[in-house]
Amino acid sequence: MSEGVEHRRGAFFGIAAAALFGCSAPVAKLLLPQVGLLPLSGLLYLGAALGLTLFRLARQSAGRRSREAPLRRADWWLLLGVVVFGGVLGPVLMLIGLGRLSGLAGSLLLNLEAPLTILLAVAFFGEHLGKSQAAATVLILFGAVLLAYQPGALAGDWSGALAIAGACLSWAIDNNLSQRLSLRDPVAVVQVKGFGAGGCILLIALVTGARFPSPVLVGAALMLGMVSYGVSLVLNMHALRLLGAARQGAIFATAPFIGALVAVPLLGDRPSAVTLVAGALMVVGIAALVREHHRHLHTHEAIEHEHLHAHDEHHQHSHEGPVTEPHSHRHAHVRLTHDHPHVPDLHHRHIH
Repeated sequence: MSEGVEHRRGAFFGIAAAALFGCSAPVAKLLLPQVGLLPLSGLLYLGAALGLTLFRLARQSAGRRSREAPLRRADWWLLLGVVVFGGVLGPVLMLIGLGRLSGLAGSLLLNLEAPLTILLAVAFFGEHLGKSQAAATVLILFGAVLLAYQPGALAGDWSGALAIAGACLSWAIDNNLSQRLSLRDPVAVVQVKGFGAGGCILLIALVTGARFPSPVLVGAALMLGMVSYGVSLVLNMHALRLLGAARQGAIFATAPFIGALVAVPLLGDRPSAVTLVAGALMVVGIAALVREHHRHLHTHEAIEHEHLHAHDEHHQHSHEGPVTEPHSHRHAHVRLTHDHPHVPDLHHRHIH
């Protein structure tokens, strides 16, 4: 499959992940007063894990085996980081910050997640953004900030602002660690993340004395988590695999705009002119990222690893017996220098 097709697939997965997550916001807003913030967050993660567990059991009972690369012992440090930063530190710091800031200030500061994800991806994880891609990313992020801004008091103190910034940094680290795991089975990764994060958040809720809702509301939150977190996070893992954390971080920033559109029929909200302008900026930015054409002579260093693949230009190796593609097994890449369109997936981390 050509890199252009893979790039568009990645963008589709990224937009679909943002759409499912964004659609959950109005529904979660309906549940929040009766469930509570910490219990709801934990139940959403737990619902994601339970839903994917049921999916895996159904697939196994039908005799279908996943072709994805399984998790290995060496991956558990990354998984631990994903759970600690994304499932524990992020939500706790967010709660501390929101308790010390106005709603407007908190909403604006929460937009730091995308630029921090991009900054870490470029500065520490070997990803690259050219001038046109950086400009497209700025358009999307500006749209997200514009969407969050509504007239009101920017009240709060510096400790609350630092807590929100810390939460966004935790989620940015989570995004980049998840990208390092994106060559593994996405369903297995999200299962671990869901059980780990959901269990930790619910434990924090119990320790802090949060009241748990009725079984009906628990079931509703779990069902919402199965779709808005479970399916969304799996799609997000596929997008991270194909696009890298920087581009997917920018695309996922559109989730609040999608949520605002869903809130129109569900909650009776009316989109303002600011909302429409923010959406237009995001659409233009995403279109520019999808149309990206980055090509130059580059070198792949020799490496040995395991992931789902077909025998394309980067994967020329022999097999014994019949071969079904795509498939996963440990394989070696020889040093290769060539020129073709590409994005900074895990096969294309090189100096520019």
